[in-house]
Amino acid sequence: MTISCDVAVLGGGTGGYVAAIRAAQLGKQVVIIEADKLGGTCLHRGCIPSKSLLRSAEVYAEIRDSASYGIETAGATLVFSKVQERKTGIVEQLHQGVQYLMRKNKIQVIHGKGRVIGPSIFSPKSGAVAVELADGEMETVVPTNLIIATGSRPRTIPGLEPDGRFILTSDDALILEELPESIIIVGGGVIGVEWASMLSDFGVRVTIVEAADQLLPAEDGDIARELQKLLAKRGVAIHTGSTVLPDTYQAKEGQVSIDMRTGEQIETLTASCMLVSVGRQANVEQIGLENTDVRVERGFIEVNKFYQTGESHIYAIGDVIGGMQLAHAASHEGIAAVNHLAGEAVHPLQPHMIPRCVYTRPEVASVGLTEKEARGKGLEVKVGKFPFQAIGKALVHGSKEGFIKVVADANSNDILGVQMIGAHVTDLISEAALAQLLDATPWEVGQLVYPHPTLSEIIGEGMLAVDGLSIGM
Repeated sequence: MTISCDVAVLGGGTGGYVAAIRAAQLGKQVVIIEADKLGGTCLHRGCIPSKSLLRSAEVYAEIRDSASYGIETAGATLVFSKVQERKTGIVEQLHQGVQYLMRKNKIQVIHGKGRVIGPSIFSPKSGAVAVELADGEMETVVPTNLIIATGSRPRTIPGLEPDGRFILTSDDALILEELPESIIIVGGGVIGVEWASMLSDFGVRVTIVEAADQLLPAEDGDIARELQKLLAKRGVAIHTGSTVLPDTYQAKEGQVSIDMRTGEQIETLTASCMLVSVGRQANVEQIGLENTDVRVERGFIEVNKFYQTGESHIYAIGDVIGGMQLAHAASHEGIAAVNHLAGEAVHPLQPHMIPRCVYTRPEVASVGLTEKEARGKGLEVKVGKFPFQAIGKALVHGSKEGFIKVVADANSNDILGVQMIGAHVTDLISEAALAQLLDATPWEVGQLVYPHPTLSEIIGEGMLAVDGLSIGM
């Protein structure tokens, strides 16, 4: 069977289904091809389920600390099976919502494994997709434009291949039926520190091994050091500038052991299991790219600023093209790609303008350049910092840890970047991102009248601190 359409989307994750909706809004006939469930990694194996678990861990930690609020409890019991049930319920509700959006926008969904084919009897140019359905039947989708949004999967380390029991990926960890007594997390990036924060709040003994000289290697050094200090205070053992030696790995008697090298020293680590969290790799294999002029460089599909590949009618978005590999980035890439193929105005996405969020306790959020990055570009900078402990709502909330850091150009006064660590900063960072988008100066943002008491006051104070004008300290 052959299906013709204006736009076909190979992959129904966040970037894919958002692109499909945008195309439908523009009057295009759209087909999504998805091998698994609509929503992709973000909904089923990433953003949503992990944040559900993080929220349960946060509530458990708050209950155990309730005496500091003047509320004494007889004792809280963690029932991990119910934590997982809550997570599953949230995912399923959102999954149903995505399916509804497909029906609402009259988007045809084909469940099967898609493979791009070259010129054939179906089309004189490459870009048609052969789809193998669950029952073994085949369908061919022939679009005017194709958007590849096949996403990514956890990267592995040779010699530490996941087995779902002793060596876990983040996918495996999300479906644990029981919590381990202890865990070694290899990798202190975003996913690694989120799992460290969550599991330590659940009472698991956590050890992080990170090869870089700080946690969150891509983030500001001041922020990383604060997070490391706060995680260590909660009992997380953290080893930076360290690497595990895969050939020393052993699993026996219900435990794993592995040697870790720090400089010239070697130490043996033991735990109930190990989580390998060393980034994600693009799903570029077995999707038929060899039948096209689409180029893959360093494991990712190469695109231009409009997300076109080597074949102008084939676009690629999301994790499969590398970059920041964030769900909200993929969504905007999808919208930009569709706008371009439809002849609409396109404002290319600037990577440094995309907010970055880490859902540890406390949270980390940032946008723009770090101080180190700005200085590395030869810019003369001025920096403002302001602590949460000087914000009344933070004390009321019981979360006085953390601070804001604002980096500005000393000559133009432009805001170059904003980094935050503290309670609910992932909800606050959008104001800083908007300020950058509107090319505001720190002084202009500081003139906004912030409601009191709110956590948002820290943004105004941080902006004023750039010029030494903060009021609260």
